[in-house]
Amino acid sequence: MRKPRDFDAELKALEEKARELKTRKVQQLGELVIATGADQLSTDELAGALVAITETKDTAKREAWAKQGVMFFESRSRRTASASERNVRSAPAQSGSPQSPTSGPGSQ
Repeated sequence: MRKPRDFDAELKALEEKARELKTRKVQQLGELVIATGADQLSTDELAGALVAITETKDTAKREAWAKQGVMFFESRSRRTASASERNVRSAPAQSGSPQSPTSGPGSQ
């Protein structure tokens, strides 16, 4: 005989998962704002720029922005990879100051 499903527990677990996903999304968005240097803009400027982007229907502009975004992430990946390689080689000299992969130039 099968045990009855606990729908309340399943719903609660799904709601918790949704909260975790939303929290992660908000954190990643904040990290993106900082990584791009957009944290130097006022809140009004940043909000205005985001509203303008979401309202833009010009596909050529959107494609250009997407390409620029890809280039940003690719150059960031190369910098992170080369910095990691340097950190591995110089690890004994820096043993007292561990750094996360997101810390360093361009992450603040």
